[in-house]
Amino acid sequence: MDICTIQPGDRGVAGGTTATILCCVCATPIAPNPSNTCSSCLASQTDVTRGISTETTLHQCRGCSRWHQDAGKWIGCQLESRELMALCLANVSGLKKRKNDNGGKVRLVDAAWVWTEPHSMRLKIRLTIQREVESGGTILQQSFVVDFIVRNQQCTECQAAFRQGSWKVLVQVRQRVGHKRTFLYLEQLILKNGAHRGCLSIETFKDGMDFYFPDKGKAARFMSFLEDVVPLKIKSSKKLISTDDKSNVSNYKFTNLVEICTLCKDDLLFLPKKLARHIGNISRLVLVKNISNVIQVIDPLTGQTGSIESDAFWRDPIRPVITAARTRMTRYVVLGKDAIYLERNHSKRGVNKKQRSKLALITMARESDLGTNDSQLEEQSHLG
Repeated sequence: MDICTIQPGDRGVAGGTTATILCCVCATPIAPNPSNTCSSCLASQTDVTRGISTETTLHQCRGCSRWHQDAGKWIGCQLESRELMALCLANVSGLKKRKNDNGGKVRLVDAAWVWTEPHSMRLKIRLTIQREVESGGTILQQSFVVDFIVRNQQCTECQAAFRQGSWKVLVQVRQRVGHKRTFLYLEQLILKNGAHRGCLSIETFKDGMDFYFPDKGKAARFMSFLEDVVPLKIKSSKKLISTDDKSNVSNYKFTNLVEICTLCKDDLLFLPKKLARHIGNISRLVLVKNISNVIQVIDPLTGQTGSIESDAFWRDPIRPVITAARTRMTRYVVLGKDAIYLERNHSKRGVNKKQRSKLALITMARESDLGTNDSQLEEQSHLG
């Protein structure tokens, strides 16, 4: 426990020396102060931490790892974060700036985490406070450790997850293809952004997943997130569970079918003539470059890119000519590359220098042939 006192400025005498007095308790020479007491005696007679709790309890949900704040609110915080420290300090009674029985004010100077084992169910914070212990202006500073005992308590959402029939909205996410590369990419985005927060339960099926939500608001936020990252279409329906004719109140359960586009990255497409002209007169034979809220395609011969909107795709769905499944691919090793600059644009559209530099003449060899033969291939690619 660290203790120190902060006294008013000392007054010098005419000769340049500092005047001293004797402590009224231990007779130690000290500089004059309003209490006429040294720091050791003042600390032994006064408890700065009086009225401040040094042990309190925090509640954490074991299911979602959120912390209970107040009035039924639960917040997510990482261990030893600023948000968790603010929550801990709010639960320390007597720490707020208020006058005690002797008229002193408590001022928080510093707060720092004290390391504890992650499985110990304990949190510790070292606090440094200042308090005015005498009416003359003597301020005493002291450091002490506050222990927080972590108790498990289920939040309201996790409690609802264990009740049968508690869900109100069902979101069925489906992608009906042989390999679900886009769906696996979507799963990583959901986990990274925490979009499934508030979901009661998740069920996995052969062609997708089902998400159960307690209300329409959380389901709507989840579907809005899906619309921002992948091209999809939504079909909604509802089922009447019960009704009260007297009060005109009905209980419904809603089902939303979210169907993801069947295209994946690196699929080979043959675009309809009208669609190819609409997205910039691009070549009809293109590759899928990227999947986001729009479908990015690229002409491998010219490096020209285009975007297919979600509405345009679902108006006339396109099936891939060749699917980029890993079982159908052969692994090659790139040995060298040379840049290609087009003199003639086959798509009849101006291609800027940035797009031209993407084309390259690649020298490569099949990985299974390394060490067996010296056969090499030269091909033009948009990956340069």
